[in-house]
Amino acid sequence: MVKQQPPGLERIFKAYTYSMQGFKAGFSNEAAVRQELVLALLLTAAAPFAASSAVSLVLLVLMPWLTLMVELMNSAVEAVVDRIGPERHELSGRAKDLGSSCVFVMLCLTAFTWIVLLSERLGLWNF
Repeated sequence: MVKQQPPGLERIFKAYTYSMQGFKAGFSNEAAVRQELVLALLLTAAAPFAASSAVSLVLLVLMPWLTLMVELMNSAVEAVVDRIGPERHELSGRAKDLGSSCVFVMLCLTAFTWIVLLSERLGLWNF
């Protein structure tokens, strides 16, 4: 049976409520989410001083928040795998490892973006 979705603003409010529950769960249960949130806040505050253009500002702010987003998704995958059961299974391990690798790639991309744009700002790298 298909679940009826509430109409209009009620649906938006419920979606917002579920999103806030997700943030709360991630923050209270996952150290990595807390660490990446602090990192995103610090880098966002530093971005206006590091940026040399509007585009670089957008990139410097966007990258750490995308990293946090990927960490939240990774935490969701881990929660689903853990819900299935505590026994070790090759597919469960693979799912967790793939999620972790996504976070690693985002962290590398964030670091790369910051290094290149900050180097450009400091005159160490000119395009």
